[in-house]
Amino acid sequence: MDKRHPHADATYRVLRREDASFAVEVSIQDTAPTTVSAFATKAEAEAWIAGHKQRVAGATSLGRPRGTQRYTPRRRPPRQA
Repeated sequence: MDKRHPHADATYRVLRREDASFAVEVSIQDTAPTTVSAFATKAEAEAWIAGHKQRVAGATSLGRPRGTQRYTPRRRPPRQA
């Protein structure tokens, strides 16, 4: 079974939108590209790409990255009347 994250070989392209914001096109082999938007600046879009690559590098599947735990909110005791 392949433990590699499906986005490990993704390619990224920053796009300028008509409203002057930016988006990121993410392409994965054998799938249609998807667009992540909207970023106010090109630098924000590039920072998202860098963060996404880092998150993907730390994961082996679409689940949570290795070494992280699921967030479970604390249950509050019932209110007393």
